[in-house]
Amino acid sequence: MTYSSSPCRPRRAVVPILAANIRRYRKERGVSQQDFAYDIEMDRTYFGGIERGERNVPIDNIERIANGLGISADSLLIESGEDPEGISVPVPEG
Repeated sequence: MTYSSSPCRPRRAVVPILAANIRRYRKERGVSQQDFAYDIEMDRTYFGGIERGERNVPIDNIERIANGLGISADSLLIESGEDPEGISVPVPEG
């Protein structure tokens, strides 16, 4: 179920937005999943599940990932438009 602040405009679930943003930021930095997971001391298969949107991620792990990417945690939760880091975040179709 997704929640919306407006009954006329449904919002996308947070997990796929988080997953897409993590993958995009990591790829922009040219780092493999395995190397990034190692750098932030997270299990590689667990991190892969996060990027595929298969995991509900605790806030402390969102912060760990954001710190590893050198961005603020809220940047990972923004659906579209201009994020606080000044990077355009496209909305995945679907």
